Amino acid sequence: MLSIIIPVYNEAEVVESNLRQIQQRIGKPDLISDILVIDGGSTDQTFEKAKSIEGIKVYTSEKGRARQMNFGARKARGTILYFLHIDSLPPPNFEQMIVDSVEKGHLAGCFRMSFRSEHPWLRLISWMTKFKARSCRGGDQSLFVATSLFKKVGGYNENFKIYEDHEILKPLYQQTDFDVVQEKITTSARRFKTKGVLTLQLLFWMVYFKKWMGASPENLYRFYEKHINN
Repeated sequence: MLSIIIPVYNEAEVVESNLRQIQQRIGKPDLISDILVIDGGSTDQTFEKAKSIEGIKVYTSEKGRARQMNFGARKARGTILYFLHIDSLPPPNFEQMIVDSVEKGHLAGCFRMSFRSEHPWLRLISWMTKFKARSCRGGDQSLFVATSLFKKVGGYNENFKIYEDHEILKPLYQQTDFDVVQEKITTSARRFKTKGVLTLQLLFWMVYFKKWMGASPENLYRFYEKHINN
């Protein structure tokens, strides 16, 4: 019923441990059709470490989260697709919560999120994810969507090397009653620790502002590579 799709790139340090933790949080394995890790051509041991774990299907696709997640969706067997970042850990029994939400008519949704950090600003951001507004969404919250609806909206826009998680939300919000499950998914704050919490948040806001002002996917990616991913 549920296909879990996890895009990765050079995550050898965490991929094995996090995949095992994700598996341990599954309460009803019979609800899981498959778990797919889509590697974007890692240059470390990500592929090999993921492939060593029983019950995980590992594929290689072109690099880029949108491309990797679309690739995973094409390989998936489930009637519900669950897109999950490798450094985000869903709550126990998450698969049942997703199935329950979809059966209630929410053909897309996510979980409330909490950063694994006590920084006041990150706690505030985490608190805001309980609200339904599209502006409160982020890729680290994960995304579940009925396979039929995913196909209807055309999947992720592969023109976006970043911002793809936000780009797909507009048609999903238009097509269904998007659900925010109030159980918390937890996610790493490692990038905030590297860049500085307020600095990185300001840079993310600049990305959103540039998109709002009409910046092209290429311009957004250039800004991201220069200021965030360096």
